[in-house]
Amino acid sequence: MRAVVLREPGPVENLELKELPLPEPKPGWVRIAVKAFGLNRSELHTRLGLAEGVTFPRVPGIEAVGVVDEDPDGEFTPGQQVATMMGGMGRTFDGGYAEYTLVPRGQVLPFHSDLPWEVIGQVPETLQTAYGSLTTGLDLKKGQTLLIRGGTSALGFATATLARDLGATVFATTRQKDRLDTLAEHGVDHPLLDDGDIAAQVRKIVPDGVDAALELVGTPTLPDTLKATRVHGTVCFAGMLSNQWTISNFYPIGYLPAGVRLTAYGGEADDLPVSVLQRHLDRIADGEASLGPAKVYAMDEIRQAHDDLEHNRTAGKLVVLTGRAEGAAP
Repeated sequence: MRAVVLREPGPVENLELKELPLPEPKPGWVRIAVKAFGLNRSELHTRLGLAEGVTFPRVPGIEAVGVVDEDPDGEFTPGQQVATMMGGMGRTFDGGYAEYTLVPRGQVLPFHSDLPWEVIGQVPETLQTAYGSLTTGLDLKKGQTLLIRGGTSALGFATATLARDLGATVFATTRQKDRLDTLAEHGVDHPLLDDGDIAAQVRKIVPDGVDAALELVGTPTLPDTLKATRVHGTVCFAGMLSNQWTISNFYPIGYLPAGVRLTAYGGEADDLPVSVLQRHLDRIADGEASLGPAKVYAMDEIRQAHDDLEHNRTAGKLVVLTGRAEGAAP
């Protein structure tokens, strides 16, 4: 099989497309023929040497979509459409940047869709994080206001879609003026140009601050995001687009505005109900849900894809087709 191998942390040149033996099925694990995989900041962190517990060389990739190739225990049927994510993929064992991947059965999510694989490939990890952030992290309710800091990321677009579906009013930020219209086109009620003082912009619209905020940029913008949130409102830290996620000399009383709650979210495959995944795919197919923009690559373009990811050249999700699929999913 073809697979992308990261020989050691470093520049994009350390990503190499190689021929590897098929991973051998074993009890409790499922071999998936990968049709597409999404790129994530987690894999960028791995390539840059920022991730802990990763051994090299390693096939990266914390998510993939495709069809079951073999399940020794017979729970899944060969050819069945599935998604997989997290659980150590691309870190403690080889991940989704390959034509086949072998993963624990507990992180295999079945679905059925006639959407093209490049569309399905945008969904799993971003949907899991968006859904978990809104439910577990923020407990967002109908009629509330939500600020998404880092709105033109794939996770930002997914969160905006789910939040609007819940009946929330959505604010979302971008640092690029030409992306404000893109946010509006994908359901954001109040697109905001990030000038470093989003709190002031938010409070001109809602003087008391938003009910909830999702921090996707990281610790550099977190204080401003907290200031944009009302007393008894909640900020959920769930992303690190800035690659900065620690706070030096953290003093809670001095850092947190009085009465504003700070939570965090990071989930696994089993935190995304299969019913939620299926409904989201169905809504996309029916034109009721928007994924936001995406850029699709071939496997031999993996270095360019990672370079684009690192330098934030594209809005939305970056997806790689393995070349094993053409057109629509079976």
